[in-house]
Amino acid sequence: MSIVWFIIIGAVAGWLAGQIMKGKGFGFLWNLIVGIAGGILGGWLFGELGIEFYGVIGSLVAAVVGAVILLFIIRLIKKK
Repeated sequence: MSIVWFIIIGAVAGWLAGQIMKGKGFGFLWNLIVGIAGGILGGWLFGELGIEFYGVIGSLVAAVVGAVILLFIIRLIKKK
C-alpha cells in the first residue's frame, strides 16, 4: 500500500473514531496521527487474534477499531 493511501486511510479512520467516540476530535493533524497510530494498533491487534483484513475497506475497519481503542486510552489518561 502506498504512503498516500496510508495517510488517507489514517485521516478517515481518525475522523471516524472521533465521531464514534462522540468527541469533537483533536483537529485534522491529531486525527491523522491517531488514525495512523490506530491503523498500526488495529493491524497488530487483529493479527494477534488471527483475523486478516484485505483491501482498502479492511484496512479502514482495522484502523478505525485501533483508533477508537487509542482514543479511549487517551481520554482515560487525560482525565487523570
